[in-house]
Amino acid sequence: MKKLTYIVFLFSFISFAQHHSKMIVEVDEEKKVLTVLQELTFNNQTNDTLSFIVLNDWNNAYTDKNTPLAKRFSDEFERSFHLAKERERGRTSNITILDQNKTFLTWERDEYYPDVIQIRLREKLLPHQKATYTLTYLVKIPSDKFTKYGYGDNGKMNLKNIFLTPARYENKDFIKYDNLNLDDCANSLSDYDIQIKIPANKDLRTDLNEVGKSTLNNLNSYTLSGKNRLEFNLFIDDKKEFSIYKNDEVEVISNLKDNRLTDIQRAIVIDKVIRFVSENIGKYPHEKITVSQVDYDRNPFYGLNQLPVFVSPFPDEFLYEIKFMKTYLNNYLHTTLQLDPRKDNWVFDGIQIYIMMKYIEEFHPNAKMMGNVANVKLFRGYNMVSLDFNGQYSYFYMLMARKNLDQPLGDAKNTLIKFNEKIASKYRAGLSLKYLDSYLENNIVQNSVRQFISKNKIQQTNRKDFETILTQNSPKKINWFFDKIIDSRDIIDYKFENVTRTKDSISFSLKNKTETNVPISIYGVKGKNIVFKEWIDTFQNDSIHTIPRNGAEKIVINYKNEVPEINLRNNWHSLRGFKVNNRPIKFNFMKDLEDPYYNQILYVPTLEYNLYDGFLLGFRFHNKTILDKPFIFDVNPTISTKTLTLSGKGHVFYNQYNRDSNLYNIRYQLSGQYLHYAPDAFYTKLSPGVIFNIRPDDFRDNRKEAFVIKEVMVNKQQSEFTTSENTENYNVFNAKYINTKTESTHHFNYTIDFQYSKDFGKLATEIQYRKLFDNNKQLNLRLFAGTFLYNKTDSDYFDFGLDRPSDYLFESDYYGRSETSGFFSQQSIVADGFFKSKLENRFANRWMITTNASYSIWNWVEVYGDIGMIKNKNYNAEFVYDSGIRLNLLTDYFELFFPVYSKNGWEIAQPNYVEKIRFIITFKPNTLMNLFTRKWF
Repeated sequence: MKKLTYIVFLFSFISFAQHHSKMIVEVDEEKKVLTVLQELTFNNQTNDTLSFIVLNDWNNAYTDKNTPLAKRFSDEFERSFHLAKERERGRTSNITILDQNKTFLTWERDEYYPDVIQIRLREKLLPHQKATYTLTYLVKIPSDKFTKYGYGDNGKMNLKNIFLTPARYENKDFIKYDNLNLDDCANSLSDYDIQIKIPANKDLRTDLNEVGKSTLNNLNSYTLSGKNRLEFNLFIDDKKEFSIYKNDEVEVISNLKDNRLTDIQRAIVIDKVIRFVSENIGKYPHEKITVSQVDYDRNPFYGLNQLPVFVSPFPDEFLYEIKFMKTYLNNYLHTTLQLDPRKDNWVFDGIQIYIMMKYIEEFHPNAKMMGNVANVKLFRGYNMVSLDFNGQYSYFYMLMARKNLDQPLGDAKNTLIKFNEKIASKYRAGLSLKYLDSYLENNIVQNSVRQFISKNKIQQTNRKDFETILTQNSPKKINWFFDKIIDSRDIIDYKFENVTRTKDSISFSLKNKTETNVPISIYGVKGKNIVFKEWIDTFQNDSIHTIPRNGAEKIVINYKNEVPEINLRNNWHSLRGFKVNNRPIKFNFMKDLEDPYYNQILYVPTLEYNLYDGFLLGFRFHNKTILDKPFIFDVNPTISTKTLTLSGKGHVFYNQYNRDSNLYNIRYQLSGQYLHYAPDAFYTKLSPGVIFNIRPDDFRDNRKEAFVIKEVMVNKQQSEFTTSENTENYNVFNAKYINTKTESTHHFNYTIDFQYSKDFGKLATEIQYRKLFDNNKQLNLRLFAGTFLYNKTDSDYFDFGLDRPSDYLFESDYYGRSETSGFFSQQSIVADGFFKSKLENRFANRWMITTNASYSIWNWVEVYGDIGMIKNKNYNAEFVYDSGIRLNLLTDYFELFFPVYSKNGWEIAQPNYVEKIRFIITFKPNTLMNLFTRKWF
């Protein structure tokens, strides 16, 4: 009888202990506004007495250009939100709140978290006491072009976390987060009853239960209900683009695109995925779930989403399976797990990717990363093509670990670099659970996940609950898993040492190169067959492990890649009777993943241009695969189409990564080049150097610092097209400090440059500042100041250049570096004075101080002005200036300057004006690529 009473009490707690919101919502399609009347019954489920309550108001994030969301966009180089029109923004306004006595309550936004509101209670709410509050407010819906949530074309709306909802309460306080476009709103579990009115020509789809529908006065009125909800979705559209799929598990509302599949094929895939998920982690707790194209587009399967429509290396059904599986799991977990979605994010990611890997193992064990391309003989030599589909997860993690940019899985979601948040950390979380599963065996991890999800259906949880379940179910100690895999950046790398063999046994020791003590798997392999597998989980110095050979021809560490190691290239050892080359050389065209069994050399056709060589045709030969490695070489021989002579460039460097230091990277390098600097003369440059790269503790901080120390040795052939003074050979020691921080709305750069040579010494500094204001006007400022410490030269070759420095260190991308007239002489480089007009005195052999400024007047059209002082030997200091119009089409990459007025007078009225126009243009692929990659790293 007591047991029955307990069950009834528990059921009552589950059913009735939640908050409850009754809402009447009217949708104004034209104004993009929701009018909301909300009756909120707040249930104090804690043991604390509350004097205020907190509601999430994530729509407030779209209010203006200074919200935390706006700053996040700027940090990730997204300008669209800053430049948006006022009608495209969103906000929650006209908020009024009454208590049960019809008395107005005061509310305010938290000083540090503006996307929540705090309601001050006139009467304190005692533990396990309820109170009902009446709220009215207007919700201005934002455009969906920022986050894909909001209004779109033709009255389409995708609404999520748009209403005021009770915040999660934990550890005697409410959880307060801002909307950072991370899908991690910390809501408390609530029941909902909603009546929503939309135009009669629109259709509504939702994961709430539809209780009723009626039409009156050209309005469709829907009555919706949902129990025990963390969040819900509302889709409003005039097209009935959603389809409904229903089996005995759940009803799925989906508009996931795949025009190549029939409805029956999609239904078969959906049924297959749902049943697999239910069998592995339990039945979905609600009657309905939405799986939308928007959900997938916000969190796609990276790699598949990059493929053009006309490229189809995977069967259509497989593509739909993966897209549906990923999105369904994501929505399942985020509507079921009562975790803190920001702080405990790794649990969501880990379970999602772990289940996806199991799905591929069961239904597509032979699938490859590049799909059917693996069947094309031409590409079989590529590791990227032959790699198993699940193998890609490890490589995406290693991509960041090799750059020393990986972050602990246990870190909060908002602290992660975008690539880690979207890809690397997500994949490593799944790999880590797969690693633990392989180590423990007997489905312990899978059963623990299932048990944890069941627990979430009846109570609020945190990551410690998950860890406790794993620990209790494990027959082995797994403290290392949480300490080393989840909560640290410690990397794993093992290699064999002291290997001996007999006919029947193998003896070896393992070197733990990173001193991260975690279990490691050892395989014996004969041909393509595994003849034994052993886990080694105890490590003592100089310990020798002896295991039966079973006919193995080689032993391999981590053969199936269960362990998230950073380096797979030192993982195997041959047991044959003679020493073989562990890694023969393999040539690959263009690019490939790192192949641990080969030394890869990649060759890539190149095409560059300068005035004296014409087009430079050549091939790059290098060893830089998609993953970084310590030692890199890159050689690029070329032939000139203009002179038919050989030229080229190359570099070698070694990266030293410091895992636990702000000085995170030291690069030792040697570079060289042999190219024309004039129509009839080559130059040879050789430059050894070292770069010290420094970053702040916050990996998301875009600030970067570097110390660069190098020696530049230049040997120039004599030329009839340049003066004899310019042809001498010289060495320059150069030390430079760089401090920069860049966002889409703000840029600051500070540089100190010291140069020493036998004939001159220089010290210069440069400060750049760029600000995009709230009125969408942009200000650019640059200050340059440089002085000679001593100067024994007689020419202007090493002088400070007012408008076009000579670039004697051969570091700037001049296309005609020795030109004094014509189109190529009009190329401008951001260096020294950076004037745009060619004044009478263009150089300074004593000192120079200049300021460059520009301000936008319309879109990318700006006015610019330059002023400065220059000092030459035996002359008084001279004041210089110029001004004009700047077309800032792409800052630092493609710009045009039209001089108007300068010390030369009204240049716009002078002859040959076209020759006065200056330009900045960049064609280098690596430089342009930075435009697209900077937001991810």
